[in-house]
Amino acid sequence: MDKKQITIILVLVALCAVILIFPLMTIHDSEFGGADGAAEEAIAAVDPDYEPWAENLIELPGGETESLLFCLQTALGAIVIGYGFGYLVARKKYRSEEAA
Repeated sequence: MDKKQITIILVLVALCAVILIFPLMTIHDSEFGGADGAAEEAIAAVDPDYEPWAENLIELPGGETESLLFCLQTALGAIVIGYGFGYLVARKKYRSEEAA
């Protein structure tokens, strides 16, 4: 890699860090809830007597387990996407070497 590419990568990493840290530092006393909680609140506001018609198949022991499963799902997706991009780049590289 040349210096220009390294500089671009470092600037993008710094920008990602700013995007991540800025809201956490500026928004005080905030609760970052998920879509499930917002949906439950909206349903309760519309129909307080609503009874869910389906139950969870597996009852998780706590909120941390749900976070862990979400992180594992994210990691698996990142691995699949990274492998796909790596495969496409390598395929292009080896095709150009065979042609030469």
